Amino acid sequence: MTLAPPASPAAHTDKRRYVREMFSAIAPRYDLLNHLLSLNIDRTWRRKAVARLECEAHAPGLFLDACAGTLDLAAELANRPGFLGRVIAADFAPAMLRLGAGKGVDGVIRPAAADTQELPFRDGAFDGAMVGFGVRNLEDLDAGLRELRRVLKTGSRLVILEFATPPSFFLRVLYHLYFRGILPLVGRIISRHPTAYAYLPASVAAFPPPRALAGRMEGAGFRDCDFRLLTGGIAAIHWGTR
Repeated sequence: MTLAPPASPAAHTDKRRYVREMFSAIAPRYDLLNHLLSLNIDRTWRRKAVARLECEAHAPGLFLDACAGTLDLAAELANRPGFLGRVIAADFAPAMLRLGAGKGVDGVIRPAAADTQELPFRDGAFDGAMVGFGVRNLEDLDAGLRELRRVLKTGSRLVILEFATPPSFFLRVLYHLYFRGILPLVGRIISRHPTAYAYLPASVAAFPPPRALAGRMEGAGFRDCDFRLLTGGIAAIHWGTR
């Protein structure tokens, strides 16, 4: 599959289709590249994000992992000591879900082919929801946030783990050197996809910074929204309550 790279994520005339086709194409090497390009730091980020979900307050509970990809975040929750609930892992690229099969405790994770902007779940179905590196790919961020709020029970929490741009000038220079130079090259060679890992830094650059994302969560109806920067601001965890 060959796709012309968008000038920016918003510039693509059909971002939803592009993102679905891109992730379907890179699915076989997605996990390898995630861990390789992040130097395995992504595992620590996921643990911290799951801790922010505070699932113990809603035990056993039913939880949603939206834009679930290959189920790494869902598995992090399912394998958490003492977790007795269930996880619905939803993604609109079935190829990603299939490659995540077998992660997590047997029977705890249930994959579902679903678009986060049009979730096929009833209002107030979940005791918590999380998204790992996925809201940046939504065609309509605000619509996706409203949909996530809709499927949450009152008092339940949404946790978002997403890339960010470091606030430190020195770290930002190194970050851009790696993120815009080395990462796209390595990603293209290993994934064999011409644009996927050029799309990544472009989509991060076009995405709202952490404080603005917290504001968008509030605009979607979440309360007590806050965020925490990770690894010098390379990533951030956001949370808010329905």
